[in-house]
Amino acid sequence: MNTLAVEIRIPEALDVLLTDDTLSVDLSDGRSISVPIVWFPRLLHSTEQERNNWRLIGKGQGIHWEDIDEDISIEGLLAGKPSGESQESLKKWLAKRSEKAS
Repeated sequence: MNTLAVEIRIPEALDVLLTDDTLSVDLSDGRSISVPIVWFPRLLHSTEQERNNWRLIGKGQGIHWEDIDEDISIEGLLAGKPSGESQESLKKWLAKRSEKAS
């Protein structure tokens, strides 16, 4: 029996667009992928300025937001994986944000 091996190549991110409810990423293979921003609570709770302060990392294999310490992989987006951050970690992060705002 012959087995056909399929090479799976993850496309690179080219551009990122965030709205109040959606994270959209344009990919190097011509596709665009959009996911609900609620999948990533740090993005959900960030300001527009913080959301727009992103950069591509790993030659387009991920997106990093310095101001909110968030990293999202293209592979994870394509697999439909929301944030893996625990509720406890998110609560601590939100508390620190509240302290800074005071």
